[in-house]
Amino acid sequence: MAAEGTDELRGVAVAVARAVGELAQDMRSAAVTQTGTKSSATDVVTAADTEAERLARDLLARHRPGEPVLGEEEGGGDAPPGTVCWVVDPIDGTVNYLYGLPWYAVSVAAQRDGVSLAGAVVHPPSGRCWSAALGAGADCDGTPLRVTAVTRLDQALVATGFSYRAERRARQAAMVAELLPRVRDVRRAGAAALDLCSVASGWLDGYAEHGLHRWDWAAGALVAAEAGAVVRLPVGADGGTDDGLGADAVLVAAPGIADDLAAVLRACGAAGV
Repeated sequence: MAAEGTDELRGVAVAVARAVGELAQDMRSAAVTQTGTKSSATDVVTAADTEAERLARDLLARHRPGEPVLGEEEGGGDAPPGTVCWVVDPIDGTVNYLYGLPWYAVSVAAQRDGVSLAGAVVHPPSGRCWSAALGAGADCDGTPLRVTAVTRLDQALVATGFSYRAERRARQAAMVAELLPRVRDVRRAGAAALDLCSVASGWLDGYAEHGLHRWDWAAGALVAAEAGAVVRLPVGADGGTDDGLGADAVLVAAPGIADDLAAVLRACGAAGV
């Protein structure tokens, strides 16, 4: 059963994510000619990222006046305890967006004290919208979601992602090289929110990545959890302690393989990634 008020928050997240997705789609041809970089030369930001976040902030100010927003491009998000804070990734998968690969998303979530209450992830090229409210389940365009029933890790399709920093990518690649023979296969699509929603949809059995930011997982992890996934967020994000996966690891998996996947990742050196 949804917590009081979360259905309204879910509706706002869906409305904002859809509007921002339309803008991102419309702007793509022009936006990719106006780019910059952030943490490294491979960490790209386009004009659409900036404009999309501004639209999200404007719409949230209309729907939920006075509530703070944490966004990938403009930061922010300071919220007094017990109040709602919105977490926005205007374009998750910016490198895909830049190259014309149609695997990017808009992510909008409402959190209170760091816990996601509602969220939406929109895939602009297809128009798909995944959404969830805490305790009320998850769906994609009205179709309820449920994770897979896989129980064998060697039959599991697992996704991951890599850092923008070359030295960390090398450590992540070494971990994945050890993981690969122990699972069905590994995918790297380049958009964390969509990977999380893919677990929720049963398109993947599990997903693990180090170094995500709150805006990467705030909506998608809730969608996955409400679809029945086991979710492990970064240390401090959910009050947990380090469990050998690394402080900034996110692991989301079908219940039948979650423990085995975590154990194998530890054996593959996840703590040192």
